[in-house]
Amino acid sequence: VQLVESGGGLVQPGGSLTLSCAGFGFTFSSYAMKWYRQAPGKERELVATISSGGDTTNYADSVKSRFTITRDNSKNTVYLQMNSLKPEDTGMYYCVRASRFRGLDYWGQGTQVTVSS
Repeated sequence: VQLVESGGGLVQPGGSLTLSCAGFGFTFSSYAMKWYRQAPGKERELVATISSGGDTTNYADSVKSRFTITRDNSKNTVYLQMNSLKPEDTGMYYCVRASRFRGLDYWGQGTQVTVSS
């Protein structure tokens, strides 16, 4: 099993980024997927969740109405569209597989998002 994130970078406040996470080595469409983030000196935070079929999503209050999680099971990829970015969105963003029986069992290597002018 492997999760590979991409799409991070440096963006100005108010800007947008789209993160991608490609899954390999498992039946992608059978698993819910999550995005977490962690800023330096802060606890890891759950950002968004999407069900295996993509019909149910949930967001942290801090990103509601600004971030959108989607998935394309034909491409084994989950996305996080981030709009109206704020400096407090800065951090390492991780893609995570959510197993019904084993919990959060696989994590990607992370992609850095920095929001700064």
